[in-house]
Amino acid sequence: MKGFREYAKRMACPCGQGVFEQCCGRFLLHGEEPQNALELMRSRYSAYYLQEEDYLKRTWFPTTRPSGILIDKQNGIKWMALEIIRHDEQDGEAMVEFVARYKVVGKAQKLHEVSRFIRDEGRWFYLDGEFPSD
Repeated sequence: MKGFREYAKRMACPCGQGVFEQCCGRFLLHGEEPQNALELMRSRYSAYYLQEEDYLKRTWFPTTRPSGILIDKQNGIKWMALEIIRHDEQDGEAMVEFVARYKVVGKAQKLHEVSRFIRDEGRWFYLDGEFPSD
């Protein structure tokens, strides 16, 4: 992990918002808590990109978190880009609509989701999401 931490000081953040260590690395590497749902959304995308399943489980609300494996490391998904479409946050609840682009065996795909987040005991959690028809 030490080599990765050194690399993280220079690598671009998978979420597209700057240098990883100063962006999502604060949450994935240094244990800081996202202060809003948008930070959590971006850090969860980075966790998928980096296959950090423990972070995804830790930030998924316990009553809606699936049991078992969240990331199939053999499926060949390569995450490419994250685009935030809209974000609304109020009274401890939030919505983030996004499009995540990825490739599976070289074929371009996209995931369009409207995610719901909830703040519980001072921490933000992913609650669930819907997939609008495009």
